[in-house]
Formats: sequence, C-alpha cells, structure tokens
Amino acid sequence: MTLTARPYPSQWERHIVLEESWRIFVRPIRPDDEDLIRDLLVHVNKQDLRLRFFDSIREFSHQFIARMTELDYARAMAFIAIDEASNETLGVVQLYTDATHETGEYAIVLRSDLKGRGLGWSLMQLIIEYAKSESLKRISGQILQENAVMLKMCRELGFEIKTDAEDRGLCDVTLTLESR
Repeated sequence: MTLTARPYPSQWERHIVLEESWRIFVRPIRPDDEDLIRDLLVHVNKQDLRLRFFDSIREFSHQFIARMTELDYARAMAFIAIDEASNETLGVVQLYTDATHETGEYAIVLRSDLKGRGLGWSLMQLIIEYAKSESLKRISGQILQENAVMLKMCRELGFEIKTDAEDRGLCDVTLTLESR
C-alpha cells in the first residue's frame, strides 16, 4: 500500500458534550500545538506521567513534543481535546500505524484533575472510530499492570488483555476491529 502525505483532516473535528454539559472541542493535532501540549503536561501529575510514559519524566524537550504534534496524517493521528469555555488543553489520544497500515498503536494522556469525567472514554471511542475508518485490523497498546483504571476501560471497550511475555509489569492490550 502506497501512502502519500495528507492535508489537515478537518472532517475529524468534533464538538462533544460530556456530563454536566461540559463542552469539549476535539480536533486533529497540528504542528503549531506545541504550547497546548506543554500546558497539558504541566497539569499531569508525576504518577500519571509515569503510568503514561513508563518513566518519571518532568522536562519535555521540543523534540519530544514535536513527535506528538508533527504527524504525517497518512501514518498517524492524534486528537487534542480543548475545553470550549476555558480554552484549556484537556487531553490527547494518539495512534501510530505500522508499515503495512494494518495495526495501530495507541496512547492517551489526560489532565490528572479531569479523570473520571468521561473524557478518556470519549477520546478512546474516537480513536477507535478513526482506526476503523482507516481499515486497520487492530489497535494495540501497552499498559502498566498497576494502571487499573486504563485496564478496566480497555476491557469495557472490548480489548483483549494479556500480560506481556517479556515484562510481567506490563499488559499488552489489543482490539480487533471490523472495518466500515
């Protein structure tokens, strides 16, 4: 399959209303979103950073953030969630496809003070919808065994969960997709 670079996919912009009439604007990430990502990461506590990045990092270089924001939309997607009232960055979900464009690996990070309000669930549903639209066969990720909340959400979304063969502290999660 030959993939060519794609323009900004505005058709994936969404206005979402969560509990308590919380209005969120979700859109594909852009290269100029570096400051929004920096703001998001400031609002993620050390424990949540460790659960997401498997390391206790606190400083994020330009290169690190550029890997999140400078995407080839033919091979990757990331959605950024922004509070419509405050314009604050709330979370990001990412998906990177393999060379055959059959499998994608996802990752998600949310502000620590906003967990449990349905945002993570909505972002995961959106990245799954996107993966299906791209005719991916499956999406997968790795989650620390101790991240019970993320494992529970993956289980509820239909992911198969297995202990990683090489690192028993990790779970490999896989969702088989039916394309649209």
